[in-house]
Amino acid sequence: MLKRSWVTVDLAQLRENYRICRSLISPRREIMAVVKANGYGHGAVPVAKELQTAGCRNFAVASLDEALELRSAGIAGQILILGYTPASAAGELIAGDITQALLSEEHARSFAADGVKAQFAVDTGMNRIGLDADDPEACAGIIRRFAGKFRLTGLFTHLCVADTPEENEFTALQMEKFKHVASLVRDLKLPHIHCMNSAGGLWHEPFGDLVRLGIILYGLRPDRASTLPPGIRPVLEWHSVVSMIKTVRPGETIGYGRTFRATEEMRVATIPTGYADGYDRHLSNCGSVSIRGRRAPIVGLVCMDQIMADVTGIPEAEFEDEAILLGDGYDADDMARQIGTIGYEVVCGISPRVPRVCVNVWRE
Repeated sequence: MLKRSWVTVDLAQLRENYRICRSLISPRREIMAVVKANGYGHGAVPVAKELQTAGCRNFAVASLDEALELRSAGIAGQILILGYTPASAAGELIAGDITQALLSEEHARSFAADGVKAQFAVDTGMNRIGLDADDPEACAGIIRRFAGKFRLTGLFTHLCVADTPEENEFTALQMEKFKHVASLVRDLKLPHIHCMNSAGGLWHEPFGDLVRLGIILYGLRPDRASTLPPGIRPVLEWHSVVSMIKTVRPGETIGYGRTFRATEEMRVATIPTGYADGYDRHLSNCGSVSIRGRRAPIVGLVCMDQIMADVTGIPEAEFEDEAILLGDGYDADDMARQIGTIGYEVVCGISPRVPRVCVNVWRE
C-alpha cells in the first residue's frame, strides 16, 4: 500500500457496535444492516462479511449493482434494494434472489415477469417514495392486487425525523399511518413489516420484525444532538502523511487565492490529501489534522490533492510523520459540525481512490 492517504476500518469495533445494538433490541426482532453507498464509505463487502459472521441475516442496499456485489462476495440471507431498479432487470433480481422495493403502483405495474421478490414502500409523510398512506384503503388494494404477481415479502416505511425529539409527534403519526396500512393486509401474512431506522430502533417504541440499522453500526450519530449508547464508537479512521515541511515568512501567503497570510514566521506541513480524496473544501482555513497527538490547523484553501497545516506549535513534526484526518478523538460528526453537514456525508464522500484497509478482522 502506498503511504499517501488511506482509511482504516476497525472490524472489531464494528462487531462491538453490532453486539451492543443487538443487546438493546428485542430478540423477537432481527437487525437489517444498511450497507448502501459502499457501506457508508467503509467498504460494503468487508462490512457485510463481518456482520454476517456476527449473525446478521438481513442487508439493505440502494441499487442492483450494490446487491449483486454482495451476492458475488458470498453474502447470504435477505438483500433488500431500497431504491429504484428498472423492470428490465427482473431476471437479475430473480437469479440473485434479491428483494426489490416497489416504489409506487406504476413501478409495480412495469414488471412483466412474475416471481420477483418484492416489498412495497409506504409513504407516511416523507414524500419520497411509496404508496400514499393517507389513503390506507387504496394502499391495501394496490398491495393485494400485486400480491400474486410478486413473491411479496413485506412492507416498509421510513421515519424522516425519528432522530429529532422535537418531532416525536410527527414520528408517532408516521408510525400510526404505517400500522394502519399493515393491519389492512394482515391476512396476507407478509413476513417482514418494518419502519425502524437507527434512531427509530433505539429511541422509539418498536414496531415490526426488522430494525434497519445504518449509521449507528458505523459508530456515528443519526443526528448531531444524539447520544449514542455507551461503547458504540466510530469504526473508521482516515490517515495521511506529511510530505513536506517548510518555513513561511511574515507577510507570505499560502495556497490558491492567497486566502491565508502569515503574520509571523511559521512552519507549514503539506499533506497529500485533498478534495479529490473527499476532504471537503469547506475545511479551508478552519479544519485541522492531528500530528503527533496535537491539532494542526489547516491554512489556505484545500487543494484537489493536498492540504497545508500549521505545525509551528509542533516543533518535533517532521517529514513522513502520520497525519490523522479522522480519528484521535475527532470523528466524522465533529468534522461535519464544522462545515454544516452530517457525518453521513463526510464518510460517504471519501473518494474511492483512498484505499480502505480492514484491521482486526474476525478469524475462526
